[in-house]
Amino acid sequence: MRVTQSLLGKSFLTRSLDELKRRSSIAWNLEAVKGPNGPRPLYEFNDSECVRDCILMSDDLIGGSSKSHLDHINSPPTTTASSTSTSSPPSSYARFHGSISTALPSDRLKIKRTGYAAFRTPNQTPTLFGKSVWDIDPYIYLALRIKSDGRSYFVNVQTEGVEPTDLHQHRLFAKRPGQWETVLIKWNDFVRTNYGFVVEPQTEILRQRVATVGVGLTDRVEGPFELCIERVWATNQPPEVDDAEVEQNGGLKTKKGTKALARVLKETI
Repeated sequence: MRVTQSLLGKSFLTRSLDELKRRSSIAWNLEAVKGPNGPRPLYEFNDSECVRDCILMSDDLIGGSSKSHLDHINSPPTTTASSTSTSSPPSSYARFHGSISTALPSDRLKIKRTGYAAFRTPNQTPTLFGKSVWDIDPYIYLALRIKSDGRSYFVNVQTEGVEPTDLHQHRLFAKRPGQWETVLIKWNDFVRTNYGFVVEPQTEILRQRVATVGVGLTDRVEGPFELCIERVWATNQPPEVDDAEVEQNGGLKTKKGTKALARVLKETI
């Protein structure tokens, strides 16, 4: 049997070697017994290729007028004393921006709701160990380094569960809009949804099979938006965070509107 060119590619072998090193480190350091020694990076927006590979969405897919863009930004180095501050800009990040419109398409009468935009990380490429996913079971928090405009964004986590259209969602609570900050969300606080509605019965996130992480905006408030994001990782050691804000539930409700989990989130993944 002839090995395909993709399996022989340097990137494939490099990914496989990195995964082997990661697994070997877990075994060597007894992390399965003692717990992880440090945070696990999930996705970094540190170059144009990482940003370009992300999946971008908006309601223009169904004839809506919302626009979304995801750009790679290189920030010039800061030489002032504030460069060491936690709110100082990173050297490289992604800028998720555009405009929200709730106008309905005139030629698609079945469309009753528009006004959303979103992006997610790409499907992970395979290694010699098989299909790649993130095993975040040893970690308590999902962490995101962001600069928000203060709008009501949601974090979307996709796993390799039974139902491929399911998403686990939580509000992205920014404490300091306009400044760089680290936002943490407990993995156990994500709410399982399907097309924006809470699914009953609820099940915990499939922590060993996390496939993608993304951000969506569905507040249906017309006008421009902008969210900058540097990286996403799993951690057990968060910085100081207002627990009252972090532990608020994700602002969702059931399709019948009977649950007080909050508001409807329409998303197409």
